[in-house]
Amino acid sequence: MQNTLSIRSYSRNKIGHSHSYHQLVLPLRGVINIDVEGYTGKVTPSECVIIKKGNMHHFTADAQARFVVADMDELPDNLLLSDTIVFSISHTLQRFLSFVEVQLEHQVNKALEQISYRMFFELMHQQASLKQLNNRIRLAVEFIESHITEDLVICRLASVSCLSPTQFKKLFKEQVGLTAAQYVTKLRMEKAQALLIHTDYPLQIVAEQVGYADLSAFSRRFSQYFGLSPSKVSH
Repeated sequence: MQNTLSIRSYSRNKIGHSHSYHQLVLPLRGVINIDVEGYTGKVTPSECVIIKKGNMHHFTADAQARFVVADMDELPDNLLLSDTIVFSISHTLQRFLSFVEVQLEHQVNKALEQISYRMFFELMHQQASLKQLNNRIRLAVEFIESHITEDLVICRLASVSCLSPTQFKKLFKEQVGLTAAQYVTKLRMEKAQALLIHTDYPLQIVAEQVGYADLSAFSRRFSQYFGLSPSKVSH
């Protein structure tokens, strides 16, 4: 049985091998240069590469780079059936990987390691296999996720991406599958729903936490998105 998470580094010398189990490699710091199943390129923090069992792969990385590596007997179906080899991961999963690094480097605790692996597997099961994002759009996505309470107008996001507003809107939709406005709304509504269910924050605070100073505007948007008013979701 594999089914383990570990923290690894790689060599600058090109190494190639295959193994009898699946492997996911998720950079924490630095990049890995990899050649696997027709893909040749870099995998950076906020991305994941799938190495299916039996696939020969070659890789190099700077010695100071660090990666979470999952050795897996089975892949979640969404990854096993996907043709995408390198994809962008969610902000939530990135945070979880930071915890995994701290925990694994802190102590040996088999019970916690098994729990961490099961949670990792479930997070990967929920992970949409978005294709590897263009670097400029990835900057915008990361900016949105870390500034969700702020005014995220197109001009600001385009500036973060070093694109004109017209170029940004076109490329964002091509890459993410949603307009920037739709993506911002999606993240805000999902976060609001989680806050309403898992915390006892009053509605005004929830609204502010997802970028709405006007409670009535937040309530209208939430009701449109979920078909249910926020007051009926909260405790």
